[in-house]
Amino acid sequence: MKSPTVSPGTALAPPTVATPASDVVPRPPVAGPGPSRASTAAVPAGLVVALGLWGITRENSMWRDEAATWQVARRDLPEIWHLVGHADVVHGLYYALMHVVFEVFGDSLLTLRAPSVLAMAAAAALVADLGARLAGRWSGLGAGLAFALVPAVQTYTQEGRPYAMVTAMVALATWLLVSALHNPRARTWTAYALVVLLGALLNWFSLLALLAHAATLVLARPDRTVLTRWLLAAGTAVLGALPLVLASQSQSRQVSWIPPAGPGTMWLVAGTVLVAGGCALLRQAREPAGPTSAAAGNPSLASVAVPLCAVPQMTLLAVSLTWRPLYVSRYVLFAHIGLALMLGVLIAALAGSLAVRPAVLLAAATALAFLALLPAERQIRSVESRVDDVLAAAALVEAAGGRGDAVVFLPSARRDTALVTPSAFDGLRDIALAGSPAESATLHGIETAPDTTARAMLRERRIILISDTEPRRALNARDRAKTRVLRKHFVVRSTLVQRGRSVTVYERVDGRGDGGPAADRPSRDGRLGAPPSPRVDRARGGRP
Repeated sequence: MKSPTVSPGTALAPPTVATPASDVVPRPPVAGPGPSRASTAAVPAGLVVALGLWGITRENSMWRDEAATWQVARRDLPEIWHLVGHADVVHGLYYALMHVVFEVFGDSLLTLRAPSVLAMAAAAALVADLGARLAGRWSGLGAGLAFALVPAVQTYTQEGRPYAMVTAMVALATWLLVSALHNPRARTWTAYALVVLLGALLNWFSLLALLAHAATLVLARPDRTVLTRWLLAAGTAVLGALPLVLASQSQSRQVSWIPPAGPGTMWLVAGTVLVAGGCALLRQAREPAGPTSAAAGNPSLASVAVPLCAVPQMTLLAVSLTWRPLYVSRYVLFAHIGLALMLGVLIAALAGSLAVRPAVLLAAATALAFLALLPAERQIRSVESRVDDVLAAAALVEAAGGRGDAVVFLPSARRDTALVTPSAFDGLRDIALAGSPAESATLHGIETAPDTTARAMLRERRIILISDTEPRRALNARDRAKTRVLRKHFVVRSTLVQRGRSVTVYERVDGRGDGGPAADRPSRDGRLGAPPSPRVDRARGGRP
């Protein structure tokens, strides 16, 4: 450090000491002070709401995962509690929250998806405020707008599932972490622990964000007291979520449908990480905002955003490649927070280097990105964006069904069509159903044993089969029995296919069948008929 110079002064002026400028110069704002803090957060949140409400009914469709939310949220809270002891324990809190939403606002496609819109709007506001705190308000505003436009974010903004809420919890936890690093207070760490725990109770894969936060602390190098408090807060959250994690292990077959990670998945993860890492080369991203240095524990934008983008995705991908397939992009949807933060500082840096007003550049970039993504945005809001549509299948049943006909589901999970739209099945008899989903604490009910189901089918003259457009090979004895009876004793009379579901009408080849002894007997749930069941195959319905 340079020595100060002393001036002896004169008769009219006292001696003075001139101290040279410090070698550590605070980083100036990227491009002026920027908009107000309220505007920085409100504009991205408003964009998320606008995009979320655009086509929110998705052409009056509902896919199988949302059907699970719909039919479980309509149960009583004790029934939901009973269910999570057998299936979908990882979504128990979300189902309870949606039950309250349906009780207060009624059940509709809007109320099914509106909570996700609001949660993602909150996440966008937090992303913008976090970016403003770490790299200036123009960077924050750019980050919030980039987050709102990410196609994956738009997809789950309109999804009646918990992933938008999980993303909001991770955004809030990250915001609290940065707050605690700037101003360590006990109440901030307490809030951090509670938010991390709440996110884990919505989906415990959100705990992967803790690994990213740990990397942030390594890069920021705070003092030992801060590290100790973080370990205490993070450990408390993990311990609170541990019962849920352990309970979900007994239901692990519900994720057995996840395929191995392919080259496309690995390229997608690598692409997002490389983009975030490339933006980290910018000076504005690497240097902490304000007069303090990184050694004092003040994190840079890159030290927060790059780990949040990279660590959760790469960890889950590594587990999928080395242990068992678990990588599904929505499980780490919150990684897009880190990507958006880095894109925000890139836009702000471009405004500074091009000598363009940041407001003009942000408006132009947002408009151009929206137009460039318009084909993807339209596809996201179409029926084809999901694998199937249970509401369309219900309409096909109404068109094909005759009063007194038997109905069979292959696999049994396709019963979700009847659970979401029971009116379409009035007069039809579910001849394989032994216990309703609510009373059996399952997602799709329990069915009779294979031989009992086969005998019930052989008593019928006409059977309506609800299945997938491209049915998979029957994996259990019950489904093999259904397939065997239909192929051997029935002939196809008509098939209606729409939006991932098929409705096929079968009739007996030999004209035999008496309509079944249970034709006029309602089941215990009062909706669909079920034959006596001396033996029951208790297969709890996980979504395939």
